[in-house]
Parts: sequence; structure tokens; C-alpha cells
Amino acid sequence: MASPTEQFQIQKILHVDIGGLDLSFTNSSLFMVIAAGVASAVLFFGARGALVPGRVQSFAEMLYELVANMIRDNAGKEGMKYFPFIFTLFIFILFGNVIGIIPGTFTFTSHIIVTFALAFVVFLGVTVIGFARHGAGYLRMFFPHGAPLWTAVILVPVELISYLSRPISLSVRLFANMTVGHVLLKVIGGFVIALGIGGIVPFAFLVPLTLLELFIAVLQAYIFTILSCVYLHDALHLH
Repeated sequence: MASPTEQFQIQKILHVDIGGLDLSFTNSSLFMVIAAGVASAVLFFGARGALVPGRVQSFAEMLYELVANMIRDNAGKEGMKYFPFIFTLFIFILFGNVIGIIPGTFTFTSHIIVTFALAFVVFLGVTVIGFARHGAGYLRMFFPHGAPLWTAVILVPVELISYLSRPISLSVRLFANMTVGHVLLKVIGGFVIALGIGGIVPFAFLVPLTLLELFIAVLQAYIFTILSCVYLHDALHLH
């Protein structure tokens, strides 16, 4: 039975070396392209605007409304100007998570470097927006309004650490959930194959476990996006 971690190995498809910098096209890169391509196709055909919406159009409209409501509820109407970025972020993570459940595929969100890169872009973006909107006043984020001045010695370091840890917590949550779920699926699936006809018992667990993993894949994309909206709210409106 193959190791449960074997599914996370990065494999080079096209070796590219520029000035000693490894820019190879890997299986992770491939499934990022596939996720982006499938998502683009779904949204393209879903945006055709038929008088009687089909399943694809209804699905695309549902995704649009879901993200739009997330932004309005958590970042306010002003946050809607950043809808294209938030929507792209949600769709990319969602399709990456869901496609990765299909046997023989690769889940790029199970790698911390990928999830951290996404989280860092969010962190950097909201920080730039915060300083662009409030100038030096954005530093008030680290000292809650109305707090006694003498508490600054305690509150400022705590708030600063909390702020700087955002990309870490955001990335680890997505990475950990996708990794653990896929390892568990691989282990149970291995038992099904190894036990032959006796694998009917682990197979009975595998089906609902796969459905649970599908739910987690969607949920983690939702959580990543909604937290990004919360951080955007802080950048636009402070605490």
C-alpha cells in the first residue's frame, strides 16, 4: 500500500532553470492551471444570460451572490470595489479543493507554500488599503479606541502580534484541513484495496468520508474568503 503522504509529492513535468532559479512546471502548477481553467469555463458558460437559466448558469449566479453577500455583510458596501479579487480568490481555492478530491489528481492547497502565498497576498493587500485609506491613522489598529494610555505597553505588542499572525493562521487552517482529510481518505482507501472482498467495511466508511471531505473543501474556501473580508473590513473601517 502506497504511503498516504505520497500524494503530496511535487513532481516536475517540465524542467525550467533560469540563472540557477528553478522555475519548473510541476504537478502542482498543472492543477492550478486546471482549476483556473475549469472555473473560467464554468463562469464563461454561466454568464451567457439565458432567459431560462440552466444548471451551470444557476451555479455561477449562486457563487456570485454568495461572495457578494459575504463582502457586503463583512466589509460593507465599500468593500464591493474589491469584489473581483475576493471572488477570484474564492473560486480558485474552491475549485482547487474540490478537484483535488478526485482520485489521481493533485491538491495544491495541501501545500503550505501555496496557502501562505495566498494568505500573504491578502495580508499585504489589506495593509496597503489600510494605509492608503487612513494614512498613519491606520496604526490605531494596534491600540483600541478608548483604552487607557498606560495599557499601550501591553495592548500594542499583543495587537501587533495578532495582526502579523494573520497570514500564518489563515494559511495553516486551509493547509491542515486539506492535508489531514486527504491522508485519511488515502488510508481508508488503502484498506479497501488491501482487504479485497473484506474491504466492504472500510468502503462503507469511505463513501460518507468522501462526502465529508467535499463539505470541508467547500467550507474551507468559504472560511478563507470570509476571513479575508473581515480583514478588509478592518482596513476600511478600522476596529
